[in-house]
Amino acid sequence: MNVLISTTPSCEKHTGRALARKWNSVNWKVVKESVNRLQARIAKAVQEGKWNLVKRLQYLLTHSYHAKLLAVRIITQNRGRKTPGIDGVLWSSATSKMRATLTLSDKLYKASPLRRIYIPKPGKDTKRPISIPTMKDRAMQALYALALQPVAETTADKRSFGFRLFRSAQDASQQIFACLAHPMSAQWILECDIHGCFDNISHEWLKKHIPMDCSILNQFLKAGFVFEGQMFPTETGAPQGGNVSPILANMALDGIEALLASEFPKMKVHFIRYADDIIVTAPSKEIAEEIKLLIQKFLSERGLQLSETKTVITHIDDGFPFLGWNFRKYNGVLLTKPTNQSVQRIVEKIRNFIRKAKAWSQEQLIEVLNPIITGWTNYHKHVVSKDAFARMDFIVWGMLWHWAKRRHGNKGHVWTAQRYWHTEKTRNWVFETDANQLRMFSDVKIKRHPWLRLDANPHLDRDYFLNRMNSLERKESGVQTKLSFFPHIRPQWGL
Repeated sequence: MNVLISTTPSCEKHTGRALARKWNSVNWKVVKESVNRLQARIAKAVQEGKWNLVKRLQYLLTHSYHAKLLAVRIITQNRGRKTPGIDGVLWSSATSKMRATLTLSDKLYKASPLRRIYIPKPGKDTKRPISIPTMKDRAMQALYALALQPVAETTADKRSFGFRLFRSAQDASQQIFACLAHPMSAQWILECDIHGCFDNISHEWLKKHIPMDCSILNQFLKAGFVFEGQMFPTETGAPQGGNVSPILANMALDGIEALLASEFPKMKVHFIRYADDIIVTAPSKEIAEEIKLLIQKFLSERGLQLSETKTVITHIDDGFPFLGWNFRKYNGVLLTKPTNQSVQRIVEKIRNFIRKAKAWSQEQLIEVLNPIITGWTNYHKHVVSKDAFARMDFIVWGMLWHWAKRRHGNKGHVWTAQRYWHTEKTRNWVFETDANQLRMFSDVKIKRHPWLRLDANPHLDRDYFLNRMNSLERKESGVQTKLSFFPHIRPQWGL
């Protein structure tokens, strides 16, 4: 039989079945340990300033079979795995994943243009661009991100928390509290917002300062994008949507903390950054103005500039918003609360789901609302949120009462209450079914977020971060703490 005209589906051919078996039999524990060992060696070489060794180890990692396996697994397990690039290709089967691993190579690699879409910003009328690479380009970015990540983590500013391994917005909040809570702390706050950070980073600066294969980096940066069937070049910026973009942006902004420490020694100038949002404390308004000019000069070398409208200087007694919290001193006492905008966004989100649930059963509505409530309370439960939680319970109860009355317009209040609300221990108004119960915001206890060792490196101090992660999981069930591709076990590292 001529194989070229075979009618056997490709998924049923022996080669396809063999590839699927090979993918399904991968020992991911061994794969992660192998990649982690190389990453640890890269981080150690960066600490010692052995940049030639860093380059050789990065080459070894990006050409490693295990790293290629992990790169393909990363992009086929993340949230965007079902969103194709301009070629419409998805890697959804074990056969396609294994075939992609075996063909992933830097030889003659050319990045495809990205598919550009625009998504609305939360709570705003404006939209921000998202560029979607093809699956192959995503895998290449994930592969080179694995080699670049140890360098970025080792050289990063200590008080940078966005897009970092085992660091979170809660860690940034704790640092701000530590810098401002004391009665003699700095009174002035410089809030910096970078205008179009991802879209305007200088390509020349990146190619000159980012320690990775220049030809591959150039392919990532110069791929261009397609919008409404038209091709556009990319002259600046790191495309949002790629695995390597957050690392490139972080590395471009690293260095501000050291610059401020050298320019304002022994002063109450503290720097905290989360992605492109920057907070700097200052003892006076005049010094805050100097810091603003210094940061602007730092950014201009990288093709960036501060937003004139969003970069402001504020007194701590007036308060300032950051990452969904409001930091303000009341009679000398610093309180951190959820912002009104954050409360309004969660109210609107719940309201939209309840409006969609006109024909849903009570069980279906509870299944949809519980994860939303859990996520919002987990994010805010380390700050002064008790009043906000009680307020949210009242608002949600009102929306659910309206939902219930609309379904049974000819029934009385007592019948409606007995139909959907029940008594549970000492509480009378519990929205529940026989199988499930709606979670209450006020049931969540307020707990301080544990402090982070700022000088710890996730690639070299693994035991510290894994113990911290396990401690968080024990104390705060349901909190997402695994923010990297590290194994949960503690392997014997052969450095």
